[in-house]
Amino acid sequence: RNAGDYIFYTDWAWTSYVVFSISQSLMLVVGAAYYLTFTGVPGTATYYALIMTVYTWVAKGAWFALGYPYDFIVTPVWLPSAMLIDLAYWATKKNKHSLILFGGVLCGMSLPLFNMVNLITVADPLETAFKYPRPTLAPYMTPIEPQVGKFYNSPVALGAGAGAVLSVTMAALGCKLNTWTYRWMAAL
Repeated sequence: RNAGDYIFYTDWAWTSYVVFSISQSLMLVVGAAYYLTFTGVPGTATYYALIMTVYTWVAKGAWFALGYPYDFIVTPVWLPSAMLIDLAYWATKKNKHSLILFGGVLCGMSLPLFNMVNLITVADPLETAFKYPRPTLAPYMTPIEPQVGKFYNSPVALGAGAGAVLSVTMAALGCKLNTWTYRWMAAL
């Protein structure tokens, strides 16, 4: 869950938060739309998000081995947004175009919001770095004066706005991948 690492980039913290939130929502929606339209079963998006979450627990286990507390790395931010994608697909009676439009907008708008809610409840990595010091402090952990006033101090709104637009495109791509998958299977 790289979206939680935004604070490491102290000078560009909120810019990083926006970029990470958008990238995470795009990654979620393309896979969720693909699996949803492939299986046709509402709930598959949440299942996909659960797989992403478990994979993250395993992949970021190295942080735990390095001596950092596990809590600030592994908050599952994808699950609630994936549930909204499933809900859009189910509520529109498995309408693929509604999935693309509504599911894409819901995912892109909600992930930055859920991400911020998660981060508020989570240990600050910089604070953690000083509480559990390593022999040498990495340069990106050196505290410097943060830049303020970027994006009207509203990274959630900026991430949600951009994410809502871009996630629709990625949802459409996820659905389109099925066309290619079926053609590939038919060719065998």
